[in-house]
Amino acid sequence: MSRAVLSIGSNLGDRLAHLRGAVTVLGRSVREVSGVYETPPWGDADQPSYLNAVILAEDVAATPHDWLERARACEAAEGRERDPERRFGPRTLDVDVITVWDADGRPVIADDPELTLPHPRAQLRAFVLRPWLDLRPDAVLPGHGPLAVLLSAPELAADVAAMTPRPDLSLESLA
Repeated sequence: MSRAVLSIGSNLGDRLAHLRGAVTVLGRSVREVSGVYETPPWGDADQPSYLNAVILAEDVAATPHDWLERARACEAAEGRERDPERRFGPRTLDVDVITVWDADGRPVIADDPELTLPHPRAQLRAFVLRPWLDLRPDAVLPGHGPLAVLLSAPELAADVAAMTPRPDLSLESLA
């Protein structure tokens, strides 16, 4: 059984509909979906705020690259267009593969041009760690440590404080 943590975010158009689109495309592999958070943009401040959530997914036969292809399929279904001039610019949907565990429960470590696991900046992103922590309070980001410890780091304090839980927006009923 391959397991994956996927981060989803949207800041263009109907943001909630785009997040729901990702859950729909991922279908039966979705096991749990976090609550939704409204967050300031990361890496490029000149854009609208995001809605972010985390998906815990499982599939008997999925490889790490299968999870990447599924992430890209979600983005394509929601009309994602990449702007090479704005790496962290606005988007209809962004789906990142944060980490993957193999069938034996071991974290997959990968460093190739297409897929680095765990995600190389996950430990710096409160909008990934906080929703994941909601689902798994004892979660550990492979190679970096417990999410609760990572989120308590001074460099993430302002990001955590700027996040707004949105209990009025739900993805749970779709999983």
